[in-house]
Amino acid sequence: MHEELVGLLASRKGHFRLESGHHGDLWLDLELLCLRPRYIGRFAVELAKRLSTHNVEAVCGPLIEGAFVALMVAAELNVEFFYSERFAPAQSDALFPVEYRIPRALRGKVRGKRLAIVNDVINAGSAVRGTFTDVKACGAEPVAIGALLVLGSSASTFAADEHIALESIASLPNALWVPKDCPLCAARVPLTDAAGPAA
Repeated sequence: MHEELVGLLASRKGHFRLESGHHGDLWLDLELLCLRPRYIGRFAVELAKRLSTHNVEAVCGPLIEGAFVALMVAAELNVEFFYSERFAPAQSDALFPVEYRIPRALRGKVRGKRLAIVNDVINAGSAVRGTFTDVKACGAEPVAIGALLVLGSSASTFAADEHIALESIASLPNALWVPKDCPLCAARVPLTDAAGPAA
């Protein structure tokens, strides 16, 4: 399953500024992941099976692509589905500047739920971290994080620090750098702002 999932991902190499503020040399075009939902559906079923051991009562995914996968997982588990919306500052050089918030109409509904946060791919974990912070502010109890693919070690470190489970279908090593330590900056490789608006 690992190789098949990775084969579905459209990737590019280069020098990218990610939503988290980190720099990296890998970019995945995740907008293409759910182009054919049937292809992803069986991976969502497997992820749901892994998350079912955590007795979740609801699933929450960050918009956009993460919420599509989260919706499939929630349907498979037959539990409630929630989503978080992205709120980005105009300009920030801080790490993890982007916030994710549950819409107002859903905030009271998530209170008290044992919740899994599900994303498509986790790299630095900006969307998962933002969603985690807000579902806790809403009174939910995050008990697991799920993803089709985990890149690098940021997600496992975050899950361990927060004492919650991490489930995924596949994982790959990946390098991330804070901007001041980025070897690609030092080599003057042109930077693409992957977190910015579409051109």
